[in-house]
Amino acid sequence: MAHPYSLSYLTVSGVTPPEQTYIAARTGYDYVSYRLFHLGVPGEPEIDPTAPQVMRETKRALAETGLRCFDIELMRVLRGLEPKEFLPAFEAGADLGARHVICSAWTDVRNDRKFIVETFAEICDLAAPFGLTVNLEFPAFSRLTNLDEVIDILERTGRRNQGMLVDTLYMHFNKTPLLALERVPPEWINFLHICDAEDLAYTREEMIRTARDARLYPGEGAIDFWAVNYLFPDLPLSIELPHARRLAELGPEQHAENCLEAARAVFDVLPSHAH
Repeated sequence: MAHPYSLSYLTVSGVTPPEQTYIAARTGYDYVSYRLFHLGVPGEPEIDPTAPQVMRETKRALAETGLRCFDIELMRVLRGLEPKEFLPAFEAGADLGARHVICSAWTDVRNDRKFIVETFAEICDLAAPFGLTVNLEFPAFSRLTNLDEVIDILERTGRRNQGMLVDTLYMHFNKTPLLALERVPPEWINFLHICDAEDLAYTREEMIRTARDARLYPGEGAIDFWAVNYLFPDLPLSIELPHARRLAELGPEQHAENCLEAARAVFDVLPSHAH
């Protein structure tokens, strides 16, 4: 049983799409997951990833390595951010061969479900002509914090190209076993984000710090991953594993390689009857 693996931008944050592609190829990944819509946060490369010159270099990198772009990020549901602003990223993503888009909601009030449903639906509609699915994620410190809240939104939007992105870290923060994904319509789950974490009682601040700077290699922490192969035996797995200290000490390439090696040890196993 072997999954295809994608190298997520945040695992090697700060690199450009062409650099990310070469790193992913040299370390054995099947796909790359690009950040084509910048968030304006520190550490992002000072380029426009959709600029013609960058796009040419990215395409060359994909052609030379034989890798494919799997998904692009990050489209946020946020007041003051018009979904139409994502169109250049959708166009670039489709041009690079991406199939999926990551979306998350960052509004700051609790009673705005209607706004989230309408905005998410609009993002889906804008992405559809490019052949892209839009996968709604639930970071535990964002507006949508758990599985039930995302299912509720998706049931209301009902778009054909909608999906849900599950990150094993956020399921862990919510103390939700991965087997709970059994009740999600399978067509909603196009890939997973994987990483590991300690078994702690996390405050909101600790969740944010862990998610952004201190995720662990699969098998290093306390997450029980067995349900992944049980439910999704050949699903693509995107390794989103930012770890500031390791990235600084090892460099992006070695860190990316360690991530993949650890993931393969956990997920690429011969079928067993243990569960």
